[in-house]
Amino acid sequence: MTVGVPRRLLTGVVASAVTGVVRGILDAQAPGGQARWTRTNHRGEPISLLEGPAVSAGLLAGGLVGAPSTRGAVALTVATASGAAFGLVDDLGEDTSSRRKGLRGHLGALARGELTTGGLKVLGIGAGALVAAAVATPVHRDDGSRRSTVGWLADVAASGALVASSANLLNLLDLRPGRALKAATLVAAPLGLGPGDGAGAGAAVLGVVGAAMEQDLAEADMLGDGGANALGATLGTAVVLSAPRPVRLAALAVVVALTVASEKISFTRVIERTPVLREIDGWGRRPVDPPAGRSA
Repeated sequence: MTVGVPRRLLTGVVASAVTGVVRGILDAQAPGGQARWTRTNHRGEPISLLEGPAVSAGLLAGGLVGAPSTRGAVALTVATASGAAFGLVDDLGEDTSSRRKGLRGHLGALARGELTTGGLKVLGIGAGALVAAAVATPVHRDDGSRRSTVGWLADVAASGALVASSANLLNLLDLRPGRALKAATLVAAPLGLGPGDGAGAGAAVLGVVGAAMEQDLAEADMLGDGGANALGATLGTAVVLSAPRPVRLAALAVVVALTVASEKISFTRVIERTPVLREIDGWGRRPVDPPAGRSA
């Protein structure tokens, strides 16, 4: 069932409103106290992780309102909730004394029999992504005939990998104010305006971005793993719901390539050295402080 324009607009409004309301509630009464949710940003200044659960709540609400079917609603809920829950586990429970960086670090620890919060996140989001993909992938063709089991499993595996890797990739971009939200907007806009079954999810993403962007750019809030993983998982699921197999496979190849590249290359350095990317990345952000001893 195609999601009409009025419901897309409603989805964006609901997602934005829920994000704002939940953020206000958490600001007044943060679970465990504000200190538990406070980290230090790239400037050495305090920043709150409470944006993450607020964005996740907005995505879950918007996903339900804008889902094209019960199947789509379940897939979006499972993927988004998995990203949010296991991301928050890593945000709040990470052992900073033995921190593992990158997907390779987490997988390496798992291979040695060491279950870190990052490793648990990889397993949890991966499992949630596979379940979401299984729900989102029809077992029957458009003509009503049943698909082969092998073909269905292959599609589920590829779609699950896309959802999980999208969750991870967006988290890799959450290193500077507004960066992850801007990247999410670039993907969500064509989804939200397009004809596919992921249009509602795209509209939900645009709604939460609108609600969260100001505080993120002001460096008062950040998505954290919980918010970024949830946002990426929602986008990945929207692509699974909207796109035909060739597009899904192409998207998976791009996301995996970027993830592998991130193990060797700093996205921040690439952005800073590329004029167009540097300009977009800096929109709305506080200017970078000049080094000590130099004038602005």
